[in-house]
Amino acid sequence: MNHTVQQLLLAALVVLPLLGSAAALLPAPPGLRGRGPDQAVLRHGVTVTGVVLAAAIALAAGFDHDHPARMQAQTDIGWIPALDIRIHLGVDGVSLPLLVLTALLTFLSALYAYFNRPSGPSPKAFVALLLLLESGTLASFAVLDLMLFFLAFEMVLIPMYFLINRWGSGERERAAWRFILYTLLGSVVMLLGLLLVGLGGGTFDMVALATTASDSASGAGGSELSHTTQLIAALAIIVGLAVKAPMWPLHSWLPDAHTAAPTVGSVLLAGVLLKMGTYGLVRIVLPMTPGAAHTYAPYLAAFAVVGIIYGSLACLALARTGAKGDLKRLIAYSSVGHMGFVLLGIATLTPTGVNGALFANIAHGLITGLLFFLVGALKDRSGTTDLDQLAGTSGAALYGRAPRLGGLLAFGAVASLGLPGLAGFWGEMLAMFGAFDPADGLSRPAYLTYMALAGLGTLLTAAYMLIVVRRVCMGDHPIEPRIGTEPERPALADVHGHELAVWSPLVALTVLAGLWPAALLGLTDPAVQQLLAGGNR
Repeated sequence: MNHTVQQLLLAALVVLPLLGSAAALLPAPPGLRGRGPDQAVLRHGVTVTGVVLAAAIALAAGFDHDHPARMQAQTDIGWIPALDIRIHLGVDGVSLPLLVLTALLTFLSALYAYFNRPSGPSPKAFVALLLLLESGTLASFAVLDLMLFFLAFEMVLIPMYFLINRWGSGERERAAWRFILYTLLGSVVMLLGLLLVGLGGGTFDMVALATTASDSASGAGGSELSHTTQLIAALAIIVGLAVKAPMWPLHSWLPDAHTAAPTVGSVLLAGVLLKMGTYGLVRIVLPMTPGAAHTYAPYLAAFAVVGIIYGSLACLALARTGAKGDLKRLIAYSSVGHMGFVLLGIATLTPTGVNGALFANIAHGLITGLLFFLVGALKDRSGTTDLDQLAGTSGAALYGRAPRLGGLLAFGAVASLGLPGLAGFWGEMLAMFGAFDPADGLSRPAYLTYMALAGLGTLLTAAYMLIVVRRVCMGDHPIEPRIGTEPERPALADVHGHELAVWSPLVALTVLAGLWPAALLGLTDPAVQQLLAGGNR
């Protein structure tokens, strides 16, 4: 594909949602109102996110798959010359899958909201915030300047805060405040680290900083950050990114946010926003502060495996009978465990582990996005996500009451527990393989211990997911109640046509990634090799 066309497509990914967000607040033209202005603005959201998804697919189709380590579709123009801050965009094998995943999940969320209008204020604000969130997320994966990365990283916080606070349920105000306070405090700390790296390196350009760090480490010259500076900067950046990841013990905002958020908010929070933290670790910390990354890697791995075990035990506690566990909260805690595998893979500092982390990122976005869609649909039908209320004494009998919905929920659960042949398997396996043989200089006995604990986490994950399937999908279901008696449980509507349209791509991609992992690993591996060597040349 022509380089100029690639540049335009990548720029469109960032700019179109921003323009669409502003346009959503304007009155709809009379000929496009349909049944009313609310329907028109929701259709506008579907249209804009659909165009953005088409641009992302076109960018992926035109991407030079023979050279995924090379930064492609680059745009580099001056913005603030006094600080040498530039509008630098680009895409490689690490960022391309995340761009496509973001565009896909946002489009599916907009389509779902069109048919299942979220309860709350005017849809105008909802669509405007959704598009603003998409623009900030896509920009986070596309920019190659540290200050622009920080601005894009911050840009998503306000839309998500309002989506939780205005369209959420339960203790939504408390959850929204916890979300914004945790992430803002983490971002302030991260900014200090980014400034240290940029000012110490003489530039905020991420590609130049990574290459300089590599040249300095190999003795080829360049402006080297002292080891002390690297340690301080990397610690600040890791703390800021770990809040968003989320890494134990900085995860406590996440279950509340997911429980209170609307369905679309939960899908995007789990499927996209969490990936910004782990992406930053791979894009910034590993190549730009390699010495500090090596120092902190064992501690990062330790926190990761604690998160894996803690998240699994929390899910087991929520899944047991009588615990009054909330299904959305359970899936949120499962994300803490799954993202622990991502952090473990990164902490191995090996191509195998980092590739596993990036694969697990995408798999988690697909599977957890599907699960939150399904639980949202179950809540719409039954009015609750409380597991005890749903299951009663003998199980919710979803297989008998709504078999297609029950089957999809069971599929999402077994994909989440890492069944071989589905997307969830490869990332976790590669992360543990990376821990089996970590990078030179890292304690192999310690990492073997981490690998064993992570393996225990996979068993615990299977345990709580199968308990959820048994309690929600199985149980007694009276097909024909006796005359004059009420059925034991009210009927549930099965999967609607628009729901099938929204969920089918996630199911298909989960199977495709599980059966053909080379499609994704072929993109990420050369780019990871280059990043671990010190940047894209």
